[in-house]
Formats: sequence, structure tokens, C-alpha cells
Amino acid sequence: MGLHTLRLATVPLTFSTFTSRLFLKPIPPNTLQTLGQFSRHVQPRKPFLVRAFSASAAVQETPPTQASDSSGIIPVSICLASSNHLTDSFYGCEFSAARPQWKASIDFKWIRDNKEAVEINIKNRNSNADLGGVIELYENMVNLQKEVEGIREERNNVAKKMKGKLEPSERERLVEEGKSLKESLVTLEEDLVKLQDELQQVARSIPNMTHPDVPIGGEDSSAIRKEVGSPREFTFPIRDHLQLGKDLDLIDFDSASEVSGSKFFYLKNEAVLLEMALLNWTLSEVMKKGFTPLTTPEIVRSSIVEKCGFQPRGDNTQVYSIDGTDQCLIGTAEIPVGGIHMDSILLESALPLKYIAFSHCFRTEAGAAGAATKGLYRVHQFSKAEMFILCRPEDSETCHDELIQIEEDLFTSLGLHFKTLDMATADLGAPAYRKFDIEAWMPGLGRFGEISSASNCTDYQSRRLGIRYRPSEPVQTGSKKGKASLPATKFVHTLNATACAVPRMMVCLLENYQQEDGSVVIPEPLRPFMGGIELIKPKLR
Repeated sequence: MGLHTLRLATVPLTFSTFTSRLFLKPIPPNTLQTLGQFSRHVQPRKPFLVRAFSASAAVQETPPTQASDSSGIIPVSICLASSNHLTDSFYGCEFSAARPQWKASIDFKWIRDNKEAVEINIKNRNSNADLGGVIELYENMVNLQKEVEGIREERNNVAKKMKGKLEPSERERLVEEGKSLKESLVTLEEDLVKLQDELQQVARSIPNMTHPDVPIGGEDSSAIRKEVGSPREFTFPIRDHLQLGKDLDLIDFDSASEVSGSKFFYLKNEAVLLEMALLNWTLSEVMKKGFTPLTTPEIVRSSIVEKCGFQPRGDNTQVYSIDGTDQCLIGTAEIPVGGIHMDSILLESALPLKYIAFSHCFRTEAGAAGAATKGLYRVHQFSKAEMFILCRPEDSETCHDELIQIEEDLFTSLGLHFKTLDMATADLGAPAYRKFDIEAWMPGLGRFGEISSASNCTDYQSRRLGIRYRPSEPVQTGSKKGKASLPATKFVHTLNATACAVPRMMVCLLENYQQEDGSVVIPEPLRPFMGGIELIKPKLR
């Protein structure tokens, strides 16, 4: 299967549009307070502007080309702009356009000094990363940097000599020497930029390190962390969600297939209310935990997808790209939410930042086929609520536990039978340090199916997105003229977790709450968000 591209036509609009949000229940006062915090967490970008969270400054804007922190990390510059329209594929996003320069603060020295651990990690995660190539390129770059610095020092020495009184012949010799050094420097600096670009390209394939407690192996090696409930016992033949959707006039795959193609669907009647109920109930519950609600752009620049750590996947790409641009449709709100604080310095007092984001998601589902992926289980477009946290490194494991607990509480409230899995090394995506999946019992499919995941990405994404924080330490007074120095910045840790992926939640609810007469009971927590509807009944024909 080739790369997926979209061609978008420009349509003039003569009216304003807005997205409708269906709330069928009053919002509690504490929820309104959470909403009121939004403007203090997300502000328009302005150069050198300090953004405020409450009374103190929480976000300080930094130029995209700012150097790395003081830990010795070498930020590698990537410049793909050239006179040729070079086509690149990043996580399936193909484009023909000059791209802006950006820097990924990858700690190559740490990778070299911990070669054996990194090599074992690459093997355990079944990655094809070229560690040897990365280390070789890094050492070549370090040696070339030393050579460049040496020539710069020689040029400075020549320039100093030129300031004194010299014989004409000596001055002429120094002028020629300066010209020669300049030419050599230009050549070496060009070689250095090319080497840095090549190093960055090769290093992108190196995955994050892995939590020591993660099981080693494939998906079958994943460990059960927790199991909740038990499968419902039915006294009548079980219908799957496709049959229930057809009998109750809730889902129309046939018309959607004619309009859009396979793996698309229309929701109808009570199913529309059920989607809105799921999302609004989820948002209200998660907001009680201090999460700020967001709706996100659903088209992002390819570089943002790349900075979030997703790699090209060739024929199995999951991302739709827009033909003739450097933009993609998002596969998850994790990507646009990750970009909100890109190239920013946060104050430690503002952390953790917690978001619950609603978006539509678009995935090619390349290579997916068979009965296990039928119906709503695997589709090209769906609605999802995604949680995202930015925090201090020492807090990320606690935040990870919090995300998992929120997921488990939500699914327990809906009466689902599920298990939480500590996913094995080979099942981790490149950014994930550790990932827990939740699989729920789907009686119509006769198996467990994944309904959510929660990943701790540590600083893998923040090093690429340039998201740091400044510790709240006392200002140090330097020895030079009594100047004060701010504490060195550190990279935040990022985490993401699914709060509600609508299609798979519908599979669970329709199949688990079906009745012998073909009706479906609405779980009690969702009823206030469905206008009090308690039962979806068969339609009279």
C-alpha cells in the first residue's frame, strides 16, 4: 500500500462556523473553575513574553534556536531546506516543501557512554536503530568541531598579529594566511552542518530507554497488572455490535462505504446521543481531577508529528498526509497538545500541567484486516478524549499511576470487565518509557479488545519539542561583578493516556448491555447526558 495523501479544495465561506458541544446536564461550579484556568495555561505566543499562571510568571518564551541546557547536551540542527524539492517521509507524511530548521537536544554523549545498555534496549524493543552509525557519526562530529575550533583560534591569532606594526611582506603573508584559513573554515563548517544533519536523521530511530520493570518480549509477554469484574453470563444468543447497530438503526456502514470508502460509518439516532454522552461525561469526570479541557487543531505540521517521536512507517503508515503541503491529519490529540508549549520554559511552580483534549482522529489502519478488526473496532475516523500531562522528571511515575487510575475508575463506573496490562518491550512505541494498555471484554467479538493506553514518554518528546522548566531554586550570585544567575533549565516529562475512544467504547456498551429483546440498557452514569434515556429500544417497522 502506498503513501496516503489528500488533496484539499479551497471553498469560499460566506458564513461563520462553529463546533457544537452537547451538554445535557448543568456544569458543576468546580468544573467552571477548571475552565476558568484555561486562559492562564495557554496563551498566544509572543517573543520574549512571560505568560502568567495565577500571580507568578509560569511560561517564558524562548527562541527556537536557543542552545541546549548546561548538561553538555549537544542540540543538533536540522535544515532540510534546499534548492531542490526533496521529498521526505516522516511517519507516513510525504511532502515537497522547504521545512523550517529545528533542533533536537539528544544527549549523544550519554548514548556513547552507555552504549551497551542502549544496544540491549534496542534489541529488546525489536528496533532497527543503527546505534553503531549514530556513535560513529557523533565521534566524527566531535572531532570535526575540534578542528573547526582550532582553525577559528588560528584566525583570531592572525587577526591579532595584523593589529601591530608589520613589514609589508609580513602583512601580505598574514593576509594570505587569513584567506586560506577562512576558505578552510567555510569548507569545514559546511561539512559539519551536513554531518549534524546526517547524525540527526540516523539518531531519530533510537527509541526511548525502558523502565526496568517492563516485561521483555513480544505482546504475549505483557504482564497483567490488574483485572476488574468478570464476563457477563448471557441466557440468550449474543449479538455483536454490528447486528445490534443494524437492528436498532444506530450505525450505517453501507452508506458510509459508498460515500467515503470502507472503515467509515454513520452514527444515527441514540448512537449520536451516546457518543456525545460518553465524551461529555468523560470530560466532566476528568476535569474534576484538575485537567484543563481543550479542543485541538486536527491538521498539524509534519515536523510536530516528528518531534513527538513518531518515525516513518513506509507502506504501513498510520497517518494521512495532505498532498503538496507539510501537513498531516492527526491520529491522536497527543500530537497537537504536545505542541502547545513547544520552545517554552515553564516555571516549576506551574507543573504539572494537565490537559484533557477532545479531537477527531484519522488513521489509515494500513495492514489491518480480518474478523478481529470488523465494524467499529478499527476505523479510519473517530472521536477521542485524550489526557496529556507535562511534569517534573521526579513526578512522572506518580503521574503515570494517576492516569491509569483515572482510566480504571472511568471503565469501572461503566461496569466493564477489563484488565490492565504492563506492555512488553517489543510492543512499546519509540517515545514510550513504559506503557499500560487496558483491554475490555467484548462478548460479541468473543475476546478482550484494547480500549485505552497510558504511556510515560519521560523526556523523549520534550527534547524534540524544546519544552523545559526552570527549577524554583534560590538565585545564585556569581563571582563576576556580583551578577545573579538563574537555575539551569531541565526538560519536562510528558505522559499521555486515552480517556475515551468512542467507537471501541460503543462496542463494549452495546455488546455488554444488550437485552434478550434486542434493546440496550444505557449505563447509569451516562443517562443524565442523554436527556434521561435509559434504554435503546428496537424501532417499530
